[in-house]
Amino acid sequence: MVEKVRGALQRFRELEQEMAAPETVADPSRMETLGKEYAALARNMPVFEKYLSVLRQRDETRQLIATEQDPEMLALAREELAGQEHLLPELEDKVKVLLVPPDPTDSKNAVVEIRWGTGGVEAGIFAADLYSMYAHYCESKQWRLEVLSSSYGELGSIKEIIFSVSGQSVYGRLKHESGVHRVQRIPRTESQGRIHTSAASVAVLPEADQFEVAIEPSELRIDVYRSSGPGGQSVNTTDSAVRIVHIPTGLTVTCQDEKSQHKNKAKAVKVLASRLYDMKLREREDEETARRRSMVGSGDRSEKVRTYNFPQGRVTDHRIGLSLYKLESIMGGDLDELIEALVLADVNERLRLR
Repeated sequence: MVEKVRGALQRFRELEQEMAAPETVADPSRMETLGKEYAALARNMPVFEKYLSVLRQRDETRQLIATEQDPEMLALAREELAGQEHLLPELEDKVKVLLVPPDPTDSKNAVVEIRWGTGGVEAGIFAADLYSMYAHYCESKQWRLEVLSSSYGELGSIKEIIFSVSGQSVYGRLKHESGVHRVQRIPRTESQGRIHTSAASVAVLPEADQFEVAIEPSELRIDVYRSSGPGGQSVNTTDSAVRIVHIPTGLTVTCQDEKSQHKNKAKAVKVLASRLYDMKLREREDEETARRRSMVGSGDRSEKVRTYNFPQGRVTDHRIGLSLYKLESIMGGDLDELIEALVLADVNERLRLR
């Protein structure tokens, strides 16, 4: 890693010289290309320089300890060494993140889909708890959340909810949430006090930009019908609910949350575009699977990624073997420690394979 940092510093100095050269100044296109690379490296320079400086100071302090005879100087040097070694792990983590080029998709907004899995109504109650958890996390980040489609069951359970999240680097923060989330607790519906295991699935899709997915009207079959609530009763007197089928892929999206048919159609198209874009990304990733497989998982929606154990107050992410005994705060939306550990694990793997 030290060599990679030194290489980045060397490249930064080379860019300064190239950009100052008369032939570069006379070539606006070349100047723009080099300028973008220079600006990207310039943002990283303070962290890189501090990292190398602390390493250098640590080595010098170690040499001093090995040769110093004065007890007072030795004590002072050992104190300085402890401080330097305390700084290094956090700096190393920052450097690792900066050394790996960001995935352009990470800057996108996201479409999140939560569905109940095994466990009946309790699974739906857990799906509602997951939605609440993500809603609180989005609020803490000042991200905008909009429900696109929802279907509820008994006792406030959620059969399915689809929502978009808009903000800075949303997909990059949420993408590792995809997979099966499992809960172990005594359900509200359990009269004997027995612990049950239920599950809900989470899918996080990058939101497609307008020109990234071409959807031809001729490829769509659009049906309209009356919205229905729990038990199937009609909750609207007009045909405002929309079902869209993408004929080439068979993907189906329904939306009935809005009273306006046009709004429901717009939301359904938004979800469909994100699913098609995600499908395109996965085809590309499948081609790269032979070269690498991220240690935090492939994003397979059937993969068990996390367990929420209520009796122990524990949340365990199985991909990185991390257990945190702060279940209550995590369910309240305090997800940063989990998410940052997953991002760092992914960065470590990508850095190893570069």
